[in-house]
Amino acid sequence: MKQNEQTGILYTAFSYFLWGILPIYWKWLNHVAADEILANRIFWSFWFMLLFLFFTKRWKAFTSYIKSSFTKKKQLFALLLASILISANWFIYIWAVNTDQMVEASLGYYINPLVSVLLGVFILKESLSKEQILSFILAGAGVLILTFSYGEFPWIAIGLAFSFGLYGLAKKLIKVDSAIGLTLETMTIAPVSLIYMGYMYGAGSPSLFTVSWGTDLLLMGAGAATAIPLLFFSKGAQQIPLYMVGFLQYIAPTITLILGVMVYGETFSTTHLVSFIFIWIALAIFTASRIQFARKRRREAKLTA
Repeated sequence: MKQNEQTGILYTAFSYFLWGILPIYWKWLNHVAADEILANRIFWSFWFMLLFLFFTKRWKAFTSYIKSSFTKKKQLFALLLASILISANWFIYIWAVNTDQMVEASLGYYINPLVSVLLGVFILKESLSKEQILSFILAGAGVLILTFSYGEFPWIAIGLAFSFGLYGLAKKLIKVDSAIGLTLETMTIAPVSLIYMGYMYGAGSPSLFTVSWGTDLLLMGAGAATAIPLLFFSKGAQQIPLYMVGFLQYIAPTITLILGVMVYGETFSTTHLVSFIFIWIALAIFTASRIQFARKRRREAKLTA
């Protein structure tokens, strides 16, 4: 294995490890409402990313992209859509973690790759392989088992999977460096976040500057906690094949699931186990088919080179 590929795997795996343990951070803020945490996360992420772009000398690229975007309505729409979708995704996740529903949140990120492919079929008119069809059937069975056993649709899992899947589609239209992209997305929503933070402060809710210095530092640190994993990911993912990224992405929901059950004492019943087994088998088949397809493409590329 090449040195840069090994480095890429380490960076990417570490980013997913950080995403996996991120619920611990939100648990430290469970005395603050999820909407207030979200507002701070967006606002401070924006300022953190501005500093990052300045010190990594990407400021010129950032300002140039902003200027060019004003003449491209499709790009502006995609940016607004991406901002709304990632904000919705962040809110659902924070709320799920702080209401002791990490198991269902992990389920959402397990099925997210399948949802992304499904969106590609319906929106981008992509085709499905037999293995992918089988994966969807098994994953669907897993979701149905949970739904009928508990009499309640797992909307947290589905909400997380679809909001992030649609976010990925919107990002295809933006086509910009991931660090600049996150800065643009948070910049779009930051004014709304600031207004909301002011409203919450005036209403006397537990928020910035109303509880303790520890809470203030955690709320402001949400920007760094959001951006740092993404920066590791963007550096690592550039150096490894896409199928490897797809394989490593299961690190995060696995850690979240373990934290939910083993650390925070969430229920993981026999029904959960059966449902997750269906989904894990679906993901194993799906991942194997992606690896096989990627290797086939690489062999074909070598033959035609």
